[in-house]
Amino acid sequence: MIYVSSLSGLASVAGALGRFDLLTLLSPGHAGDGHRGLGAGRHLQLDFHDINEPTPGLLAPDAGTVRAILDFGRAPKNPLLIHCWAGISRSSAAAFAIACDRNPGFERAIAMELRRRAPSATPNRLMVKLADDLLGRDGGMVEAIAAIGRGADAFEGAPYQLPLNWPIG
Repeated sequence: MIYVSSLSGLASVAGALGRFDLLTLLSPGHAGDGHRGLGAGRHLQLDFHDINEPTPGLLAPDAGTVRAILDFGRAPKNPLLIHCWAGISRSSAAAFAIACDRNPGFERAIAMELRRRAPSATPNRLMVKLADDLLGRDGGMVEAIAAIGRGADAFEGAPYQLPLNWPIG
């Protein structure tokens, strides 16, 4: 499973997991030390703004960012926990990309399961597009996320789990 959480829910989810690998996705300049003392094995923090297109004065995710996310997701030593500020956009896009990387051809099923498990999830479209390009999915990931639409309005998403291996039972 991939575990997804907001920053404020991180300690609770981490406490239930014990040992885990942690992917932190926050905006530049945010103090990202909330993981300390939580039992993380490997930890990767990537700093970029939650934007869907390049915007002057803001740092957009790029191919290098998404490649680092995929690489981190390819070598888990422990359960994988991903968090961003709200647990809605960046972390959901990363979880979706990692699941799609492991399971070619299941993009639509993964997106549908993401929506079922996380009604407020609205994966960052730029991150999804970059992952689609890097993985050579010819728009399959972008179309799958477009099919589930925008998530329910929420200030913060509830923690959820997304299967890492497909098909699921």
